[in-house]
Amino acid sequence: MKYEHITEGRFIDRPNRFIAHVEINGQVETVHVKNTGRCRELLVPGTQVFLEKSSNPARKTAYDLICVNKKGRGLINMDSQIPNKAALEWVKAGHLFPEKVQVTPEKTYGNSRFDLYVCSEKRKAFIEVKGVTLESDNIARFPDAPTERGTRHIMELIEAKKQGYGAGILFLIQLDNVCTFSPNYETDIEFAKALRLAKDNGVDIMAYSCIVGKKIIEINKEIDIIL
Repeated sequence: MKYEHITEGRFIDRPNRFIAHVEINGQVETVHVKNTGRCRELLVPGTQVFLEKSSNPARKTAYDLICVNKKGRGLINMDSQIPNKAALEWVKAGHLFPEKVQVTPEKTYGNSRFDLYVCSEKRKAFIEVKGVTLESDNIARFPDAPTERGTRHIMELIEAKKQGYGAGILFLIQLDNVCTFSPNYETDIEFAKALRLAKDNGVDIMAYSCIVGKKIIEINKEIDIIL
């Protein structure tokens, strides 16, 4: 996945979940934050950030904050919309399944709408994609805030698996050079318990790191998971 029209800035503050103040070329701009999560460990005053300029002149904010240069860690993509797009392209390109598959985004099953539905002569499967930006000591973790919706998705995937569908959760780690992935027990123990239950019921749990640049993010390699 590639971005266009990237601009560098310095993060100042974040008045709410949706906007931030960023210094760009000496001017303070109000920008859109493409991630409503807490991201407290990323959005630290003075941090170098990268923004994509909108092509829509009618927008209230001219820029989207998409990437941060975390001190001691390097570039981390924090665009919450990009994991689904990147996963869709990646699965369509044949990187996850050996046979050719048809991939449909946003497919409803039960009370949930899953990110990907994969269909071929060999399988019918639902995949939920989770973007991961939280990292400490080379361990990626999810979530960074309690997520009842995320837990509900897991339980629906378990039910789909019991009904004969394939089911999987793909954790897309929006940075590189991490050693392992683990659920964040301290932040949301119910999500962590549900993830272990899913594995016990045959749901595929996958985690992949990404190569991240100022203008790109590419799915890179599979990461070990510790539940």
